[in-house]
Amino acid sequence: MTSKMNDQAIQDSARETITKQDLTRMAVNPGALGMEYSWNYPKQMSVPFCLMLNPLLKKIYKNDPKGYSEALKRHLEFFNITMYFAPFVGGVVASMEERVAKGEMQPEAINQVKAALMGPLSGIGDSLFLGTLRVIAAAVGISLSIAGNPFGPIAFLLIYNIPTFLTRIVGAHKGYELGVSFLTKAQESGLMDKVIYAAGIIGVMVIGAMTVTMTSVSIPIEFGQGDSVQTIQSVLDGILPGTLALVALGLYYGALSKKVSPMVLIVITMVVGVLGAFTGVLA
Repeated sequence: MTSKMNDQAIQDSARETITKQDLTRMAVNPGALGMEYSWNYPKQMSVPFCLMLNPLLKKIYKNDPKGYSEALKRHLEFFNITMYFAPFVGGVVASMEERVAKGEMQPEAINQVKAALMGPLSGIGDSLFLGTLRVIAAAVGISLSIAGNPFGPIAFLLIYNIPTFLTRIVGAHKGYELGVSFLTKAQESGLMDKVIYAAGIIGVMVIGAMTVTMTSVSIPIEFGQGDSVQTIQSVLDGILPGTLALVALGLYYGALSKKVSPMVLIVITMVVGVLGAFTGVLA
């Protein structure tokens, strides 16, 4: 028992501390800036997120190759978020990984927190940065360019990139501080379970809204005569708007839960869409 405690003390003393400079570099390293470029269908942003976090994991598990290997595997699981909020999640995760390395937290808690943060932060981030800030920046840049001002493209880049880079850097620091100062108390009091539950509800709401707005499918088949002619789609919309999108979500969710490859689902979707449009069943 004493030997194990001594070994743990040696590992803790040899482990390097994460600094503010480390967090800043993480927020702008190739992984953080390449979230969209390394995106893939099965696990989306898992590879760049792991690359972003890798320098911190090397410090945390400096003398623990097995722990380092397990951490890399942990962060190669599915991950997707508005890329400007990825460093914030990275900061939270780094603080949790430190506790895992010390044996103060179960590794499973990390992926639970990541999953809970993805949905709500993506809903906020997409609306704030992609739906609002980018539009404003483009409007200013285009207006200046139409007027013949060469500062137009530069204005667009500055208006859009300054807030996003500040979000990356400040988010990384605040995420780490949040993880260190808050997660312990939250876990002990049971607040973390409530936060995860609430975030899950928001995530489901975001997914539901995205399902309806981003799924374009309808059944144009008509029935009836004269002025009473209706389409099957109009009947479905009268019962529950977005019915087909909901059905599609259920089918995909069921297939994914049975370990069907996302690539297979994409091919099936393409085939069904082409055949449906060709035969007139779908539009």
